[in-house]
Amino acid sequence: MSADDVTPIPLLASSIRLKAIPQAVAAARLFVRHNFMLWDLEEHIETATLIMSELATNAVRASNESNPQTTDELVIGGQLRAIESSLFVEVWDRTSTTPVRKDPDQDAEGGRGLLLVDAVAKQWNIYHPSAGGKIVWAELPLGFALEPSNCVYEHVPLLLPQGLRARYSSAEHQARRALLDSLLSTTLSANTMMRMTDAT
Repeated sequence: MSADDVTPIPLLASSIRLKAIPQAVAAARLFVRHNFMLWDLEEHIETATLIMSELATNAVRASNESNPQTTDELVIGGQLRAIESSLFVEVWDRTSTTPVRKDPDQDAEGGRGLLLVDAVAKQWNIYHPSAGGKIVWAELPLGFALEPSNCVYEHVPLLLPQGLRARYSSAEHQARRALLDSLLSTTLSANTMMRMTDAT
């Protein structure tokens, strides 16, 4: 098999690593808006931003509850992917604690995050990458099949206030590896499914 025999999978992907502090949630929302504008997917910004906000909030909370003494080493990772006919919003944190969907009372001030994600996403789940920690992901229908021509865009860096991006450290490296693991796993699965469909 040569490189000419391989059909590339149409894929848009971007990731970010942030300090696990409350301000990271706003930065994660900005990350969604920035990339979806570049990818011409503006019609999905509001839903994806809501999902990212909820997942990032949970990741920041889980990170700080698990190890409140080492705030410099606390990192969350966010990743956006458009592949085939779906959008994925993913958030990594270093803990393996599974988030639980709650059914709060009407008077409760919190606890509705995963209920909201469940209501607007096609599906959501948890992925445990080989690098450790967990990725909570949610899938949204794109509404059309992604074509290679949709995947050409100019890279424009996202400018964030100082102190929000995670500094290079073992935690940042772990987040980077975990998100790449998820990206490769999903792309390989899509590639396999595409080949099986083409073979039939």
